[in-house]
Amino acid sequence: MRTRARRGKYGAIKTKVDGYVFDSKAEAWRYGELKLLLKAGKILGLLVHPAYLLQEAFKRDGETIRRITYEADFAYMEDLSTPDKFHVIHVAEDVKGVETEVFKIKRKLFLFKYPHIELRLTGVNK
Repeated sequence: MRTRARRGKYGAIKTKVDGYVFDSKAEAWRYGELKLLLKAGKILGLLVHPAYLLQEAFKRDGETIRRITYEADFAYMEDLSTPDKFHVIHVAEDVKGVETEVFKIKRKLFLFKYPHIELRLTGVNK
């Protein structure tokens, strides 16, 4: 893992791993954990920084209102199957040190638009 000296708004240090730039060391660490789970077959289809459309762009009174998107840190399928039951869930995951007001609004929009996807937060300081 190689880190840059530049810190983010909340003191996080951007970290580059496998060509991906993560907003914090914690996010990069979680990526390493998820890679191990992928290798072990516990999760499937790991995506890094997937974007979800929360609201389409639209025009009002001649003004274009931009679309709203949410970029999760990771997305994957988690296999919760047992020998007698097949059960896989879709997970979007975000590593957060601080829950901003913008994130709280986007989380509500995400939960409404994507009820079939479980949104997980890791590393949140409460």
